[in-house]
This record gives sequence, C-alpha cells and structure tokens, in this order.
Amino acid sequence: MEQLVREGKITYVGSSNFAGWQIATAQNAAADRHFMGLVSEQSLYNLTARTVELEVIPALRHYGIGLIPWSPLGGGLLGGVLQKVENGRRASAQMQQTIERHRPRLEAYEALCAEIGAQPADVALAWLLRNPVLTAVMVGPRTPEQLAGSRQALEVQLSDDTLRKLDEIWPGPGGEAPEAYAW
Repeated sequence: MEQLVREGKITYVGSSNFAGWQIATAQNAAADRHFMGLVSEQSLYNLTARTVELEVIPALRHYGIGLIPWSPLGGGLLGGVLQKVENGRRASAQMQQTIERHRPRLEAYEALCAEIGAQPADVALAWLLRNPVLTAVMVGPRTPEQLAGSRQALEVQLSDDTLRKLDEIWPGPGGEAPEAYAW
C-alpha cells in the first residue's frame, strides 16, 4: 500500500473487517515505517450487530481512524421490515427466518420508532451517526424516496431515554473489552 501511495495510484488506505489487534498491528507497523497507515475501517455495525464495540471501535478511537459501517440497516431488518411485510412486500425465505428469530425485538423496535415519531430506518441511521468514531454511513437506496428518507436520519434526535430503550431492545456486548467480559 505504501508503494501505491508513493506512485500516486491511491491517496489513503483503509481496511475492512479487521479485528482490533490487526488495526493496532497495522498502525504500529506504519508508524515504524513513517507511513500514515490506515485512515478508515469498514466493519459490520448496526443495532443488531454490535460486536465491534468490544475492541474495534476502541482501537479506531485510539488511532484516530474513522469507521464506515457496512449493512447499517441490518440487511433491511432495521428498515421497518414488519410493517413492510404486513403491507404485502415479499421477503425471501432467509429474511422470513431472520424476522421470526428477531420478531419480539423487531416489534419493540418498530413500536419505539412509532412512539418517537420516526421511521425505523431513520432511527437506525441516527443511532449510528451519534457515534463520534463514524466517518460516514453509506446507504444503498433503490429509489429517490428512499434516498430522501435516509436524509431524514440527520434530523432525528435520540434522547437518553430512547438510547437506553434501544440498548434494551438490541443489547450490545456490554461495553468495551476487557471490562465487558473480564470484570
């Protein structure tokens, strides 16, 4: 990667799906070589998938690296899937199984979103955007309406009470490592 930067073929280097120790190793190796190192990490991160909170996010914060989450809406699960299915949208067999596995959480989540007057997708994106380590949230809208809807996430303000309720519905790993599991 250093050679590609020197040749002007790339400007910055990012990683994807690195563990916290790999991020630390990469940054220390880059520092030893007087190279900038990683500037971003792309990891699976959303309300339903919070494992990166254990070690990846603390490593990113320590090294000043930005996080770009992939699957910010959990493959559609956090986009109001129950309401969409009830309104006749078809779901694959795999998605139907996922919905059934998470149905109690999805019902509580969509009810909370309705209670605060926000669309489920907007709440999921707003939850991500409040994390200072995040560089950007990339979404893949299929329609102009979905794009406009995603921009609404910038307007959603999540109160401490709402954040607490989201943690109850979609619990994270319990904090950062090693405190989350060692004491």
